[in-house]
Amino acid sequence: MASQSSLILYKQLNELKKNPVSGFSAGLVDDSNIYKWEVWIMGPPDTLYEGGLFKALLDFPKDFPQRPPKMKFITEIWHPNIHTNGEVCISILHEPGEDSFGYEKANERWLPVHTVETILISVISMLSDPNDNSPANVDAAKQFRHDFNTFKKRVGQCVRKSQESLP
Repeated sequence: MASQSSLILYKQLNELKKNPVSGFSAGLVDDSNIYKWEVWIMGPPDTLYEGGLFKALLDFPKDFPQRPPKMKFITEIWHPNIHTNGEVCISILHEPGEDSFGYEKANERWLPVHTVETILISVISMLSDPNDNSPANVDAAKQFRHDFNTFKKRVGQCVRKSQESLP
């Protein structure tokens, strides 16, 4: 199983090297471990995150693509769908199958057809259009809904910090 998943991940990595996708870059944290990726996401244009460059990690399970990776921002980011510890909470990264809470449909959750590219495009989309109805960060969601100016300032601070921390 692990060898099949590593082949799939190597193929996806090589595809992203040959055909880079606008909005992010991705590579291995360490060339000896195909299961840990480092990604850089550019704040999408015309959003509060524009101008930011946010570092995150993708941690793939050995049975990928049957199960989703975990994604965690290392760069501080303020968003309703990102836990305060940086963990990303979006439907396509949730374990496959029915949602025990009935919020998500099975086809909105992880499916083995997803790739690193589709994951990161979904995360970029999430940055562009937060879902404050199902927040991972309740404080950010409340601020987004009820005090947008303060939310905007907090995001702006994160964007500036991301720019200052560039190598």
